[in-house]
Amino acid sequence: MIQITLPDGAVRSFDNPVTVAQVAAAIGPGLAKVALGGKVDGRVVDTSHLIDANAAVAIVTDKDAEGLELIRHSTAHLLAYAVKALFPDAQVTIGPVIENGFYYDFAYKRPFTPEDLAAIEKRMAELAKKDEPVVRRVLPRDEAVAHFKAQGEHYKAEIIASIPADQDVSLYREGDFEDLCRGPHVPSTGRLKHFKLMKVAGAYWRGDHRNEQLQRIYGTAWATKDELQKYLTMLEEAEKRDHRKLGRELDLFHLDEHSPGTVFWHPKGWTLWQEVEQYMRRVYRDNGYHEVKGPQILDRTLWEKTGHWDKYRDNMFITESEKRDYALKPMNCPGHILIFKQGIKSYRDLPLRYGEFGQCHRNEPTGGLHGIMRVRGFTQDDGHIFCTEDMMLDECVAYTALLQKVYADFGFSEIIYKVATRPEARIGSDAVWDQAEQALQESLLRAGCKFELSPGEGAFYGPKIEYTLKDAIGRQWQCGTMQVDFSMAERLDAVYVAESGERKHPVMLHRAIVGSLERFIGILIEQHAGALPAWLAPVQVSVLSITDAQHEYAQTVVKTLQKQGVRVQADLRNEKINYKIREHSMQKVPYILVVGDKEKANGAVAVRARGNQDLGVMPLADFSSKLAGDIAHKS
Repeated sequence: MIQITLPDGAVRSFDNPVTVAQVAAAIGPGLAKVALGGKVDGRVVDTSHLIDANAAVAIVTDKDAEGLELIRHSTAHLLAYAVKALFPDAQVTIGPVIENGFYYDFAYKRPFTPEDLAAIEKRMAELAKKDEPVVRRVLPRDEAVAHFKAQGEHYKAEIIASIPADQDVSLYREGDFEDLCRGPHVPSTGRLKHFKLMKVAGAYWRGDHRNEQLQRIYGTAWATKDELQKYLTMLEEAEKRDHRKLGRELDLFHLDEHSPGTVFWHPKGWTLWQEVEQYMRRVYRDNGYHEVKGPQILDRTLWEKTGHWDKYRDNMFITESEKRDYALKPMNCPGHILIFKQGIKSYRDLPLRYGEFGQCHRNEPTGGLHGIMRVRGFTQDDGHIFCTEDMMLDECVAYTALLQKVYADFGFSEIIYKVATRPEARIGSDAVWDQAEQALQESLLRAGCKFELSPGEGAFYGPKIEYTLKDAIGRQWQCGTMQVDFSMAERLDAVYVAESGERKHPVMLHRAIVGSLERFIGILIEQHAGALPAWLAPVQVSVLSITDAQHEYAQTVVKTLQKQGVRVQADLRNEKINYKIREHSMQKVPYILVVGDKEKANGAVAVRARGNQDLGVMPLADFSSKLAGDIAHKS
């Protein structure tokens, strides 16, 4: 007798071993129709999986996260099936699930074209309609190698040959196509209905640039037509908001192959940068931080003591001078410890909060660079709090409240909280990690924040809270962090004199609110679609004259606003006023002031707000008050 325990605690008994599909049918015919797989004692399996012992079983449908994963995984195989049907000479390599979809890498004699992509997607739909069963079988490793070699699939054969000889491998067949895969998969191709191929990109075999280049076809797949359409609509909106596109159109910055992974800021972009930096500088000042500045290059011996040389060296830029090894700093924390160590510190000095707009460099792979969102050279609003264990919890609670206010000022209302726990490669004892992880979780509970756990995602020196923003179109951006570190101060022998007279190592809290300023500015540009709020806009006001007769008055308006600290520009060109209005509107300037003879005579301005809003004619002093209110309230 096989006892099956269902998620609601009910128990079903079967006289013989039973498949997941049979369990679903026993629960009800409706569930059997929508079953994509099952979870047996927590492990996701095919519906054909045979259960031969007592087990906890849940049926996986497209309502479950695991169901969506099955759909995407199986759609990747459907893609490979269609490619082989249309291009028999193509060789298939690997095709994993990724966020929002999947990809599959192919070796083929010529580049795939957009027309090829359309044909492949059409064939995928035809194959899905055939509703062919997806059937699993197992072969000994060497037999599987021979099987794929006979088909000319040398990449698959190479993958299987790397598996230990005493292991069997699983293959999945749908129609004429069979692929190597651990599974699980949906029961039949008919379950795959809502997908779209997105693009083709280059990729190296096994991710190694020394190997041959393959073609990677990306696709997306969803459980319902509505979900697919929402995602495609979001992508369309994201394309309009792309910070790289807007950076060019609004003349904010550019990227150049002479310095890959770094940013060339133009005057308008640097003005935006300064507004963000100066805002964060006020946050430092108003919340008890001392701003510091450390050097860019530090000796190898320091990085060895902190553990970075061993754990992080591949991401560091290394240089040498006079037979000494140095590294460009990838982070600011060791420098802040060296500052802390200057002079004797007492428990009365704690908590001691250092903040730095520290420029860091990390040797990111070229393929991972993305506009100003992922770069090699960046500046962090980096801070470190040196405190006692008793102070640690209060500092974490206060930091979360501060971060929430900052994000609200920048226009973000929704924050996702995650606690990233100990990774396998780490420093420090388990007892210390227990204490640090508990402190972070307790701080979020006290702050009234619901949070998720991210097992194994912590830094090598301590666990962290990750603060993730959700933007205007639903995308998520991980920005802020708070990390509890019991190890680094000890490694660099930083101490304070406790009330007892004993010398102790401080707890070190690593924290950043916006994180990389480059990345955060990119997020801001996309959040606001380039239409930055007045307090952040590089140009807050454009003053436009209708004819030459108003030039002098327009310049007077400009000078008046400049004295009030407004970022204002004049357009006195001999162009039609509608042309000038349109041009400045395209630059997403918050306010356009039009001055003609009537406005000149009355000391007034005709005000147009962004979005083609005509606010009418008003005295210049009234407009100044309105703008000041916008800036003060960050609206």
